[in-house]
Amino acid sequence: MEAAVMAYRQSTVDEHKIARLQKEGRGLGRGAEYKPWLTIYDLASKGRSHRVFGTKTRRIHHFLSDIEWRLFLHLDWCDEVADIREQFPLERISISPGHIRMS
Repeated sequence: MEAAVMAYRQSTVDEHKIARLQKEGRGLGRGAEYKPWLTIYDLASKGRSHRVFGTKTRRIHHFLSDIEWRLFLHLDWCDEVADIREQFPLERISISPGHIRMS
């Protein structure tokens, strides 16, 4: 008797996936026009994730943890906050193999 195996999404990030996300405009925009670099659909997770509508930004936000979600709840009601951009991409740097030292 064979056991059923549930397929999970690929969670690897390679140059092809990065190029696709950039082409889609992920990580760009402000307010309602912002597109998160990663959404809850992009990563395999056995944990908790949240999709929440932001009253300040007028769009759906994607949070990959309860901590992100709880911080958002605070920031969405904070008068000093003008925009909230989750899953913001960090700038990539190139490191040549000669600069990597194994300890």
